[in-house]
Amino acid sequence: MQKLFSAILMITSLACSAWAMGDDSVIIDVRTIEEWNAGHLATAQHLQLELVAESVGNLVADKDQEVYVYCRSGNRSGQAKIIMESLGYTNVTNAGGLGDASELLAVEVVK
Repeated sequence: MQKLFSAILMITSLACSAWAMGDDSVIIDVRTIEEWNAGHLATAQHLQLELVAESVGNLVADKDQEVYVYCRSGNRSGQAKIIMESLGYTNVTNAGGLGDASELLAVEVVK
């Protein structure tokens, strides 16, 4: 029974996260182009980690806009979050790996 309750709680939490995200958020995939081509979130933008510092302003002009970053495991997206925060972005979330981000944001993976 506790497992069922935990599963329901998690699904409810994910649904609330997706609802709270709204249409104004930006999702950025910071993996390599090869990883992107193998599959990415349907509504994501691609910006390889090495280009975040110099190019994120082209994708996200408003530094207070809600931004989710993801990669393969959460490591590179964590680095991207730190870079963006050092540039003055105030609302960046590390969504983890591709699968985690898909669940968190309720967005399907496409090729």
